[in-house]
Amino acid sequence: MFGIIFSITMLIVLPVAFIGVLWKASFKTKLEWLLDALTTAVLLVWLFQSGNWSWVGYFFRYLWLGLFIIALVISWKKIRSLPFTAKYEKSQKRSIGIHVFLLFVFGAYNTFVFPSYTVDEEAIELAFPLKQGTYFIGHGGNSVQLNYHHAYESQKFALDVLKLNKIGTRASGLYPKDLYKYAIYGDELYSPCNGKVVESRNDLPDLTPPEMNPENPEGNYVALVCEQHEATIFLAHMQYGSVNVTEGEEVKKGQLLGMVGNSGNTSEPHLHIHAELDGKACQLRLIIDFW
Repeated sequence: MFGIIFSITMLIVLPVAFIGVLWKASFKTKLEWLLDALTTAVLLVWLFQSGNWSWVGYFFRYLWLGLFIIALVISWKKIRSLPFTAKYEKSQKRSIGIHVFLLFVFGAYNTFVFPSYTVDEEAIELAFPLKQGTYFIGHGGNSVQLNYHHAYESQKFALDVLKLNKIGTRASGLYPKDLYKYAIYGDELYSPCNGKVVESRNDLPDLTPPEMNPENPEGNYVALVCEQHEATIFLAHMQYGSVNVTEGEEVKKGQLLGMVGNSGNTSEPHLHIHAELDGKACQLRLIIDFW
């Protein structure tokens, strides 16, 4: 529940507060306006890139960008005749100092986010294993800020894939207990390559959120070694009884493996996928190339 409150605060309350101040505040100089506008812009860029928008609606973030532009134009019309600087009172100096501090903080967050999109290692190319809708990477990237898996050597490039419904959220409700209210639950999962099944499990129950099973973190899963790569590809948290391949079986790209579920150490239904070789993570590139 704390995660829900935190996400809503970050994605709704903060933008409303900062855009509202920019829109309505009475600035004494252009410098005050500029610092407020820059702070709001840097905040929105950070949230746009790193916020979990599947909680409130993936497309909701574009609303904030639109309102920010409107607030920028309206507020500029009010201050364009003001001097750039002036002799400030203590309260104004305090306000300027707070904006400088926040600009530094939000800017620092952005310096961690943007490098998350790049990696020096050569990526393993795989076909995207889902095809029933619009999907969203809940956790992924080359930093802990965007991808909590990055803290673990064998999973540092892992991806958690969610599905978006028509209004851009991952579920009907904030955190429902009914698994079928999650858009991705029960989606068919296909082999991302030609290869061989080296491990599989099919007997663990699907859990009711927020129940988790840390003793069996993968839950029901399939592990593959693809023809073109030595790394092992793990597809985890599959639905109980849905896994229809077994260890030693040869599979073709696009072959049905099972369905997305909520088994193992997972807080809600999603597909976890990662590649590892000799205990170290390998970078993945998922390509929609066979549907």
